[in-house]
Order: sequence, then C-alpha cells, then structure tokens
Amino acid sequence: MSEAVRHETHDGVVLVTIDDGRVNALSPAILAAIGESFDRAEADRSAIVLAGRPGRFSAGFDLGVIRAGGAAMVDMLTAGFDLTHRMAAHPMPVVVACTGHAIAMGSFLTIAADHRVGVADGAFRVQANEVAIGMAMPRAPIVLCRERLTPSAFQQAMVLARPFSHAEAMTAGWLDELAPSDEVVETAVQRAAEHVAVLHHGALALTKARVRKRFLAELRQAIADDDAELRALL
Repeated sequence: MSEAVRHETHDGVVLVTIDDGRVNALSPAILAAIGESFDRAEADRSAIVLAGRPGRFSAGFDLGVIRAGGAAMVDMLTAGFDLTHRMAAHPMPVVVACTGHAIAMGSFLTIAADHRVGVADGAFRVQANEVAIGMAMPRAPIVLCRERLTPSAFQQAMVLARPFSHAEAMTAGWLDELAPSDEVVETAVQRAAEHVAVLHHGALALTKARVRKRFLAELRQAIADDDAELRALL
C-alpha cells in the first residue's frame, strides 16, 4: 500500500486517509492503495470512510502523469472513475470526510459517496475545474454530477467550472453536512458507524443496487466510452 494512504479499522468502519503531505494528488499508486482498502472492506463487510489531510481532500489526478501522457495517463484516469463506480456500488455505507479543497477528481470522489461531511469553518472549495483549465468535461463526471447536484448547480459546475464553498456545496448537492475542521473525520466515522448499526446490511446492498441500477450502468458505459476515446488518440 502507498505510504500516502493510511488504512485503519474502527468497529466495522474502515477509515482510509490520503495524506501525501502536499495536495493529495491521485496518482496510480494512491488509487491502487485506496482500491486495496475497498478490497479489505468488502471482505470484512465494513463501511468505508475516505478522508484527506487537514485543509485538503484532493486536488485531483497527478498532473505529472497527465503531462507525460500515453497509456499510463489513460490507465490512471480510468482507474479514478472506476473507483467512483466502486464507491457508488459498494454494498456497505461509503462516507467521505471532505477535509478541505476538493478539486477535479477530488470533487468526483466526494460526490460518489453515500454521505459527505464538509468543513464548517475555513475558505475551502469544491470545484470541477476542467473547463477552466482547457479540458472538455469527460462523460463519467457528467453522469456522476447529474445524479447528485441540483439542476442549476450541475450546469454551473460542469459548464462554468464554478467553485463552491463548503456551505454552498451543501445546497448544491456536493455535501450533506458540515462539521468543525477538527471534527470532520470523527463525524464521518461516526456517521458510517451509525449506518452500520442501524441499517440491515443485506437490505442495504440490495436497495443500493436497485436504486442505482440505471445510474451505475450509465456510469460504467461513460467510463468505457471515455477510455476508448482517449486510447484512440494514443
């Protein structure tokens, strides 16, 4: 497992913390390490809490890999969106502790969770900044964001690359609740534990599969289409 990803277990909840000491760029190694944590959680039938370092959830994909291009870049992008599909399909509760800025792929990981806890204090933002930096929005994040954001916020986020404060993100649909900065992770773990304690696990898994059947199929197709388009350019 990557040294930038820490895996802890708390009474039926797996806490996965990303901390590379910088912006929590989602490199191939970090994505693989998060995937290993999901493997463990599925084997143990545990809930998942995905957290960042204080002040930074994630700035998105590793720009070094993106600039290098080639198959490694496409592999990383596809792995990132495969993770969002896995989060949305996970049979147990998935909670994100959005500990600070969540930009680009960081925002898409946030939106894929069942419950999202943001920061009540501090000037942090959630933003899908692709159009602002010269990138046409891929299909997969469009599917993700259309599912969770309000119609107005969806248009502003996707087309205009609008940044949302965490308070604004609550109204838009990026986040579900806010907590003080030093309590965000604790609150997220508590919410995951509450869901594990209250919900019938078999009923939860089946209901998530039924409720999200169309969305998950659409997301899987969008990921495949994005991947095929990028590989055709190699």
